[in-house]
Amino acid sequence: MLIKTNRDGFCQPLASEITSQRVYEQRRTLVKLMASGVAGAALSAWASRAAHAQEASLTPRPGKQPALPSVKSSLAGAITMEKLTPYKDASSYNNFYEFGTDKADPARHAHTLKTSPWTVEIEGLVKKPAQYTLEDLLKLSAQQERVYRLRCVEGWSMVIPWIGYSLSELIKKVEPLGSAKYVEFVTLADPKTMPGVGSRVLDWPYVEALRLDEAMHPLTLLSFGMYGELLPNQNGAPVRLVVPWKYGFKSGKSLVKIRFTDKPPATAWNKAAANEYGFYSNVNPNVDHPRWSQATERRIGEDGLFAKKRKTLMFNGYEAQVGQLYAGMDLKKFF
Repeated sequence: MLIKTNRDGFCQPLASEITSQRVYEQRRTLVKLMASGVAGAALSAWASRAAHAQEASLTPRPGKQPALPSVKSSLAGAITMEKLTPYKDASSYNNFYEFGTDKADPARHAHTLKTSPWTVEIEGLVKKPAQYTLEDLLKLSAQQERVYRLRCVEGWSMVIPWIGYSLSELIKKVEPLGSAKYVEFVTLADPKTMPGVGSRVLDWPYVEALRLDEAMHPLTLLSFGMYGELLPNQNGAPVRLVVPWKYGFKSGKSLVKIRFTDKPPATAWNKAAANEYGFYSNVNPNVDHPRWSQATERRIGEDGLFAKKRKTLMFNGYEAQVGQLYAGMDLKKFF
C-alpha cells in the first residue's frame, strides 16, 4: 500500500505549527492567573462539576457544562473545514458500555458518574511514576481546540471540536524507560456508578493501548472538553484519549491509569473478539469488519438515516500525518 507523507517524507508537523504565538501567550497568561489565584476559581468549578452535570436528557446543549478556555491549534491536520456535528448529537449518541450498550444509554445513565475528586496513576516502565490529580493534568500544558473527525467501527462518524493537549506532554513529563514500547490506558470500572460494569459484554475494566510512538504523535490528544466546555460524563469525563486516525473504541474514556509496558497489552475488544478488533484498529476502508464493510460511513447529524454515505478515508483522513508510523507494515495482517 502506498503511504502518503508530507514535507519530503516526514509525517511530523513543524514545531512552529504546534505552538502558535497565541498559544504561547495564553500559556503565559495562565501562569500569571495561577500565581494570582484567579485560576483557582476555574479549578474549583471543576471540583463542583457534579453539581453542574447534565440531567438525564437525550438532547443536552452547550451551556450545560462549565466553560473551558481554549485556543485554536495550528497543528497540521488538526483543523478541518467540515461542518461540526451538532452538540446534541455528539453528546447523546455514544458508545460507553460502562453505562449500557444502546447508543442513548450513556446520556441516560452517566449522570451517576462522580468525577471529583479524580486522579490518574502513571506506572510501569517510567523514571517518574506518579499520581496526578485532575488539577495537575490541567496545569501541565496549555489547552488547545482541535477539530477532529471521529470514525466508529460500526460505520458512523462525527466531527467534534475537542479541547486538550498532546498526550506527549504528559509522556515526556514521566520519562519512559528505553524498554517501554507500549502505553496502556485503563478506564474507571465502578459498579456503584456505572451500571454496565455488571454485564458480561466485556472484561472490565476497559483497557486500550497504543504503541509508544503512536502515543507520542502530536495528533494524539489528552482531552478534557469539547465544544468549549468540560466533557459531558457520557463523552468520557473528566479526561479521555482522542486518537483521530483510529476507530473510536481506541480512545479510552474516564481514564484512571496509564501504564508503560514492553509488550502489547491485552485490550478489551481484542480480548472479546480478536478476529473483529485488531490491536491497531486504524481506520482503513480496505479492511472490512467481518460483519460489515468499512468502505463508507454515515455522518451523524446529516439528514438522518437516509443521508448519502461518505467514502471512508484512509487513516480517517490523517494519512499525511501518521502514515509513516506504519511504513512497510501489512495493514491487512496488522489491522
